Amino acid sequence: MNKPASAWVTRFASYVPAAARVLDLACGRGRHSALFLERGFRVLAVDRDISGLGDLAAHPSLEAVQVDLEDGRDFPFKDERFGGVVVANYLHRPILGDIVSAVAEGGILIYETFAKGNEPFEGPSRPDFLLNRGELLEAVRGKLTVQAYEDLIVNDPRPAAIQRIAAVREPAQH
Repeated sequence: MNKPASAWVTRFASYVPAAARVLDLACGRGRHSALFLERGFRVLAVDRDISGLGDLAAHPSLEAVQVDLEDGRDFPFKDERFGGVVVANYLHRPILGDIVSAVAEGGILIYETFAKGNEPFEGPSRPDFLLNRGELLEAVRGKLTVQAYEDLIVNDPRPAAIQRIAAVREPAQH
């Protein structure tokens, strides 16, 4: 059984515009892809190994793409925009700007990963994999409007230092 969707992602899932396409970046076993598929969205699930998607990969509204986002090549979705961009437990700083740019007008970025302070806990401890204080806020500054932001120690599902943000791209004014 897959882990349930993150409470943070679930909390902001309703911000994704109806009929929008969702990008689940570094999707792992697809817990967030499943959440959005259940809600009727089309999902692009991306990971360096998509075998973890199992039976979910056969869902007609899921497109699974196997790609190494850390191979030094350009972000493969530079020219695409998504009503929802979901990232959980993943950080590769060279593409952070591209991730923010992938949010369509009216869409939302829902991002949650480990932060500095996680060193004593299970999980990543290398600085390359830990967000600096305010790093997600800085990544969206002037581009997206923050709906919620947290930088804290959580105990559930296990103790960890986490930073998370939900931020929308305002529709263009006509």
